[in-house]
Amino acid sequence: MGIGNRKGQDDMNQNIDFGKINLNEQPPLSEPERQYYFIAKCRQWTDHFEQENARRPRACVFNMGCQMNARDSEKLRGVLETAGYELTEDENADFVIYNTCTVRENANQKVYGHLGLVSNYKKKNPNMKVALCGCMMQEAEEVARIQKSYRFVNLVFGTHNIFKFAELLWTALDSDRMIVDVWKDTDRIVEDLPAQRTYSFKSGVNIMFGCNNFCSYCIVPYVRGRERSRRPEDILCEIKRLVADGVKEVMLLGQNVNSYGKNLDEPITFAQLLRRVEQIEGLERVRFMTSHPKDLSDELIAVMKDSKKICRHLHLPLQSGSTEILKKMNRRYTKEQYLALVDRLRAEMPDLSITTDIIVGFPGETEEDFQETMDVVRKARYDSAFTFIYSKRTGTPAAAMENQVPDDVVKDRFNRLLALVQEIAQEMSKRVEGQTLPVLVESVNEQDDSLVTGRLSNNLLVHFPGGSELIGTIVDVYLKECKGFYYIGEKSET
Repeated sequence: MGIGNRKGQDDMNQNIDFGKINLNEQPPLSEPERQYYFIAKCRQWTDHFEQENARRPRACVFNMGCQMNARDSEKLRGVLETAGYELTEDENADFVIYNTCTVRENANQKVYGHLGLVSNYKKKNPNMKVALCGCMMQEAEEVARIQKSYRFVNLVFGTHNIFKFAELLWTALDSDRMIVDVWKDTDRIVEDLPAQRTYSFKSGVNIMFGCNNFCSYCIVPYVRGRERSRRPEDILCEIKRLVADGVKEVMLLGQNVNSYGKNLDEPITFAQLLRRVEQIEGLERVRFMTSHPKDLSDELIAVMKDSKKICRHLHLPLQSGSTEILKKMNRRYTKEQYLALVDRLRAEMPDLSITTDIIVGFPGETEEDFQETMDVVRKARYDSAFTFIYSKRTGTPAAAMENQVPDDVVKDRFNRLLALVQEIAQEMSKRVEGQTLPVLVESVNEQDDSLVTGRLSNNLLVHFPGGSELIGTIVDVYLKECKGFYYIGEKSET
């Protein structure tokens, strides 16, 4: 059984009879109808494959990136399954596609490691097709390296034309040469294509694409393009379809959701969008990420405070506690402004879980700058933090900055920061011990199948006795014991 048979399938393609699409005609020019045409052509190919091999062709989508990449991967899986592939998690498949990340250099190295592995599979199965997409493919030098040294790759495309996947898939199936189709930018947004959700009961929803912030260390604006917001009507329509298909929780996704709606013909704020989303009947939980501190408005805080559906969790990247380093990062806020924002959030929502991102070792960072970061961590008291060692990304302003910090100094600071973050996070996690709170059950526990695992509104994990019939339901759970970063609980009988 492929993984797709166990997951949620967005229902847009259930109303399309692909068998009635006339493949003798030229493909439509309009989207997404053009992609439906190529899905139908791929279905014809997979039917022929099954006749020849007495099985369906198998496809693996390997995701390497952020939540937006994860949602893109669900779309890739949806197209492949609708086209007749059986989905698998095994890279030794008939078609394997790597959805790449390029935020840090080691992400690129990971891709080449997988290509080394899959080249051996392809030697044994010459008809195997290998594809690469995602952020790394927006870097011209990486594409050139693949064209020169990894000639066995069949298909390369980037972030801007992922909606063309069905068309590109057909082209790759119908050709022996490497297909490279990377766009530098786009103003197009094409949705209403199949998606194979990882979970039947929760889903990501893209509300915008790209980023206009150009933080000096970040390559995302160069590989994802400038900000493009989806129309609120389209977002609401997608969420309603998801809810009708059993989704209880949505995660609204964007590189900076707080700047949503500014470039629309009829501008709308993110807070206004949230108000409309939470009015959708049947939707029980709303999450979002990522929020840039410089754009987090009092209006958004008010909406979060009054909402019964917006989860009590906010990811608010700090990156550095030093105002001087923040200026070099082009973050456009100061240490004092950030802490004032945290204070406002805590005052309005005392039960809010705040998480963050922190970079250690940015060029020019002194011990004094690092101590400013430690000071913010002590004052903000994060529930958890993603801590990163600065990674030089070619093409970003920070890569050319002087005073790169020595590796041994960076590692020492990283270890000190991590120890403080973990100490505070453990203290913060304990604050709901002894309470009974709703938990969205996500899975049977991997270590003990007598337990199920779910998440609180504040995003903390909870393990408690139960069976698979609870998956996808929201259950009141007594939080008996905090184990540091998760809870052991028991289902409330009241």
